[in-house]
Formats: sequence, structure tokens, C-alpha cells
Amino acid sequence: MKNRRIIVSVISDLVADQRVHRVCTFLQENGFAVLLIGRKLKKSLPVNNRTYPVTRIRCYFNKGVLKYSEFNFKLFFKLLFRKTDIFLSNDLDTLVPNYFISKLRRKKIIYDTHEYFTGMPELQSKPFKRKVWRKIEKCILPRLKQAYTVSDSVAKQYQAEYGIHLKVVRNVPILTTELPVINKTIFPEGKSILLLQGSGINRDRGAEELIQSMLLLPENFHLVLIGGGEVWEDLKKLCQNLQLETKVRFIEKIPFSELRKFTSGAFLGFSLDKPTNLNYQLSLPNKIFDYIHAGIPVIASEIREVKKILETYQVGTTIPEISAQAIAAAIMNIYQNQQLYENWKKNTAGAASGLCWQKEQLLLKEIFELP
Repeated sequence: MKNRRIIVSVISDLVADQRVHRVCTFLQENGFAVLLIGRKLKKSLPVNNRTYPVTRIRCYFNKGVLKYSEFNFKLFFKLLFRKTDIFLSNDLDTLVPNYFISKLRRKKIIYDTHEYFTGMPELQSKPFKRKVWRKIEKCILPRLKQAYTVSDSVAKQYQAEYGIHLKVVRNVPILTTELPVINKTIFPEGKSILLLQGSGINRDRGAEELIQSMLLLPENFHLVLIGGGEVWEDLKKLCQNLQLETKVRFIEKIPFSELRKFTSGAFLGFSLDKPTNLNYQLSLPNKIFDYIHAGIPVIASEIREVKKILETYQVGTTIPEISAQAIAAAIMNIYQNQQLYENWKKNTAGAASGLCWQKEQLLLKEIFELP
């Protein structure tokens, strides 16, 4: 197994992609020579402190067909001339070059799908693009011998559509007993911090309603959003229009190695995806696990996988609708019920020990045929 080479490719710019980093680290620790290929944009932060080599494809387009076409064209030639034994493709938007190069070079391919790609909200109003992606998926996915995904619901959906069995490796953090040094510079003293984090804060993810809920909450609450996404600039404008600049703070995407220093200082963490598309209905956002490992309770929408986690481990609650009124009511309910909040917070420790990468990565040994 020593010195087997593997090329891992993903369309993200790598800075906030915890899952890919954990998989690459696992592979390296188990004797693989890893090369990670990602994307580099004009505003991409540097990728530091990696124990494996990283290369990023410089891209100029960040939206639509040109985004995928440019990256896949350049990725094709990167893969064509790199020596490797295995290709690991992350998500449908890297699968085509990986699949064809693996066939051309007669090498093994493994597929990690982080979501139900063709159910993404961005494709719901674009039936032609969705049809193209589905054709690609239908053509390639049933031909793959090794594939895995992030949740039972996504795996069941693919099995229902294509009759294939995907293993499930959840996107959970590494369990650590080391307490983070909380970055208090961003938190106003004496405030209860409400946190929404994510590199893909897009439409239908409840950010607008969460901001609007600040109009209904007392002055001792402060909302922090960390990350980015398609509606990021629109959310800033919404705050200005509602004159909430003193109650809401935006922090641009930061490396995941630094994120916990911010997360651990919050009062509550939020995951408010709306069930408006199949991708969100089946999802299990990694921010849920980040909150739990940081020791903060969670308020979330009634997404089935998220609800199952919160109810099983008793670390938060779901709300039946995503509205400013419902969010504010849920916040005030837990704020006024200190005993329930302390129970949830206490339960996060047990949940973190059960939902950790040390356990989840054992499934990767089977997938990558490790002893």
C-alpha cells in the first residue's frame, strides 16, 4: 500500500473545505502519496499548513456554464499528464474529466458526492442545465464501483434512481479535547451571539429571515454571519435597509483551522435550509457538527437528517417554518429557559464523541481497501 498515488480533485477553492482536507489527511496517514487539485479565484485566500501537496487551477469565471467549462477543461489536462494510481472525484462538477481520464489510463476511480447535486436550488429554475447534469450523472454514476456520500437520505435517493449502493461517510469534525482560544474581538461584550456560518450561504437558506428576526429581539442579541455565498452582498444590503448594522456583523470566509475560535463564542448556531428543493431536503450540513463540536446548541429547520441528529442527541430544536417571527420565538424560548439550554449545551460533549471523524473515517478504510 505504501507510495500508492492518488489525485483528489474538487471545484472549491479549498480554503473552507473541511471534508476534502480530512479525507486527504486520512489517505496520507495511510500510506498514499496525495495530490489535491482545487480552484483558485481572484479573491481566494492562501492554502497553508497542509501536509500534502496542493495545486489550484487559476480560474477567471465564477458563475454558470463558463465556471464549470473552464475548470473542467483545465482539470482534464491536469489529470491527463499527472502520474497516479487512483482518481478521487468530489461532486458531479469534477466527475467528467476524472471518469474519462481514468478510462483512458485504465486507473481506478472513486467518487465522493457531497450533496444531491441535480437537486440544487440553482438548477430548479434552469431545466435545460438540470437535464444536462442528470444525463451526465445517469451515464457515469451506475458505472462506478466505489462511491460514497454524506447522508443516508442522499444515499437512498441515488439507490432509488440508479439502483446503486453508496456508502455513507458523514462530514463530521475531528474530536479534540483541546479547548479553542475564542476570538472575542468580533463579539460585543455582554451580548448573546447568534451564529450562521457557511461558505455557501445561498438563497433558501434562511439567512434573510434570520436577519429580519433581529428586529424582533432585544438589544442583548448580536448576529454574526461567517462565510460567503450567492446572496452574501444582498444580505449586507438588507441589513442596511433595515438599519441593523449595529446588531449584525459579516465576516468573510476564513480558513476552517481558524473557524472554531469564532464558533465557540456563540450562544446559538443556526442551520435554516428551506425544504424548497430536493438537495436541501436530503442534506446534512456540516455546520451542524461544527456547532456541536464547539459546544453550542442548534436551532434548525425541519430537514429530516438534521432533525434526527438534534432529537437523538438532544442538542437543539427545529422550527416548523422559516420566518422572522418563528426564529425570534425559538430564540427567546430557549433564552428564557436556562435549564433546557444548559442541558443542550451539556449534551453536545456526548454528541461530539459519537459524531466524530475518528469513527467516521473507519468507513474509508473499506472504501479505499486498506487493512
